[in-house]
Amino acid sequence: MMGVAAPTNTIHLAIAAWNWPSYFDPAEKLKGIRIGLAEYRRPDPATIPAMAKASGLYMICTISKHKAERAGYADAMMLDWQGRVAECTGANIFFIRKARSIPRSPTVSSPASHGRRRSISPNARGSEVIERRIMPDELSDFTECFITGTAAEVTPVSEIARWKFTPGKISAQLMADYSAEVQPKNKAAAA
Repeated sequence: MMGVAAPTNTIHLAIAAWNWPSYFDPAEKLKGIRIGLAEYRRPDPATIPAMAKASGLYMICTISKHKAERAGYADAMMLDWQGRVAECTGANIFFIRKARSIPRSPTVSSPASHGRRRSISPNARGSEVIERRIMPDELSDFTECFITGTAAEVTPVSEIARWKFTPGKISAQLMADYSAEVQPKNKAAAA
């Protein structure tokens, strides 16, 4: 049956596995990627099941990422429906203030980036992780920024539109910690 209501359709499942290289250029990743500001916002959860991993919810992210790439950026930062920092097109976003606290946006409005945000340890090597709403005008208060995701892993950010950051020790350490945890060759070498 083809249509909006299709309760009698059977479900077909396919699983594919392949090696996945680094999502971002490794040379760029170490010095921090540049991120643009997305035109579209994550939808209000009252208008759509925003936490569903559904292809339609990725559409604004795909459009936003393509537009950012055409402008010379590696990705785009999405705001939520209220204008607060939400995430990138497929990754969580974290900010570091004074090399101690790591605020991150608590408004995960998409399943695309929910999983890897838990990979950042709550103690983050002696840093305090604070989840709170972040408005774009606060970005000048942060010294470091990084994104996390299944594909992004831990990637430092040097720029988000007009805001500048300097990838530093915390981002570098979290990249190393993450790599040692998820890549067997690195895990064995760290032991």
